[in-house]
Amino acid sequence: MTHAALPLRGDAEHVRAVVFDLWDTLVDWPAQPWDEYKRDFAQRLGLPLERFEEQWLETYPLRETGQLEQSLRLLGADDAAIAEFVPRRYAIIHEALVPRPGALETLDELRARGFKVGLISVCGDEVPEAWPETPFAGRFDAEVFSSVCGLMKPDPRIYLLAARELGVEPEECLFVGDGANDELPGAREVGMEPVLIHRPGGAPAWKSLANWTGLRVTSVPEVLDLL
Repeated sequence: MTHAALPLRGDAEHVRAVVFDLWDTLVDWPAQPWDEYKRDFAQRLGLPLERFEEQWLETYPLRETGQLEQSLRLLGADDAAIAEFVPRRYAIIHEALVPRPGALETLDELRARGFKVGLISVCGDEVPEAWPETPFAGRFDAEVFSSVCGLMKPDPRIYLLAARELGVEPEECLFVGDGANDELPGAREVGMEPVLIHRPGGAPAWKSLANWTGLRVTSVPEVLDLL
């Protein structure tokens, strides 16, 4: 079943900025190499994969707010394991920062139309480190990385920070994301208009969004049709 984009509440004249999520919005999450990474890491630490996954989830906020080494030590990693798995993590993420079809063209078209363009990403240090070498560099008016600012979605402060750096009010923003980290309700809470993105012909990635009644698109270029 495919879903057409729904109209904005009222009209689109109030929108001055479009804020994007990164993973599974502008780029695809590297699911297969990431699963292999965690499997190998669990084996290296001598942990059953299920237990490793539990601890990995528990320490997730540390990794996404710039405390990667601390999170790995809590998992039981020693210096040798850190020396092995940190560079591998960086390599996987760096290689994955490839724009989805139409993403760059959409960003450029939004700016050509006079819209501000922002990014809010829950990510580790590896994303901002690689960012200047990616095709996305220079295409945003504001970039907010959780590992830099120390905040994660859906904390209202991370959305407000992005709006402030864009020089707009939250109510003047669309927020486009796949829904991870409860980001869509978080955006709505501060006044942004949330837009769900998921693959055409498929369901949203997150079960909590199965009955989403708000705006939705199935490709990045469809965002232009909302404005």
